[in-house]
Amino acid sequence: MLLITYGTRPEYIKVLPVINEMKKRQMPYKTFFTGQHTDLLNKAEKPDHILSIKDGPNRLDSIVQSILNKEEIFDDITCVMVQGDTSSAFATALAAFHRKIPVAHLEAGLRTYDKYSPYPEEFNRCAISALAEMHLCPTKISASNLKKEGRTGVHIVGNTVLDNLNDVKTTTSNTVMVTLHRREKLDEIQDWFKEVNKLAKKHKNLDFVLPIHPNPEVKKHASILTNVKVIDPLGHAEFIEYLSSCAFIITDSGGVQEEAAFLKKPCIVCRDFTERVEGLHSFAVLCREPKYLSNLVSNWALKIDLSDKICPYGDGKASQYICDLIKNI
Repeated sequence: MLLITYGTRPEYIKVLPVINEMKKRQMPYKTFFTGQHTDLLNKAEKPDHILSIKDGPNRLDSIVQSILNKEEIFDDITCVMVQGDTSSAFATALAAFHRKIPVAHLEAGLRTYDKYSPYPEEFNRCAISALAEMHLCPTKISASNLKKEGRTGVHIVGNTVLDNLNDVKTTTSNTVMVTLHRREKLDEIQDWFKEVNKLAKKHKNLDFVLPIHPNPEVKKHASILTNVKVIDPLGHAEFIEYLSSCAFIITDSGGVQEEAAFLKKPCIVCRDFTERVEGLHSFAVLCREPKYLSNLVSNWALKIDLSDKICPYGDGKASQYICDLIKNI
């Protein structure tokens, strides 16, 4: 039986299409919730196993340690699926390895080749690759990265996040979506917010909207955004509504780059690197410092036409391909 693990909202969004496809095919599976984003318990179907860890300064360390010692979740399990690059995904893969249970890694092969960017995600996904028997890659480049590392069991399936978008209709408005929150950018977040605020003042014909991240280190700078509509965090469905109708997006998120490409929305990526290089210079551009943001908005985001471009991250059928691969496990 397959054990599907998740603990964060992005993980759940990406494993949900696999869960739904397995239900459709009546394939047996169990789910394990590792507990980072506890609000998921109110939104998702009840997991078979739940890891409950109290809040505290070392909560993530406690989650990792608890996963490694969680014997009962692996009873009758023949394969463990982990998604992406969280520390809990790595811990679950390691726990499965200790018990000689095969690991299937969803969204495998992404690389920046800098273990501190993004941190700790780059280390986590490289470590999971060393433990996994099945590497479910979103693109040719991610598969090539793994083959260069000598990995076997490499499969190109596309990214499951796109499976959620097959029925989404796109329109164009004067809204600009902004999401900025990454851990490695927290020391600079007020500089990015200041630049976004200047942009909103300059482009009065555009409505800049920023769902504020709940991290206190982000929220404390929200007062800078006097020309921006700051709103509460959005659920995924609500966020996609905004994304599908916006003019373009400014983000430091990885997954949003893929969703924006599928919906053919220009994406300015506020990071030094991106592991999703396939869309660069067509669907997305990097913005390494706030001072470059204005030029990219005026000379790229407001001018680029993506109507004839093909999304490089998949065709919206990844969960079908994945279930074809794992049905014999």
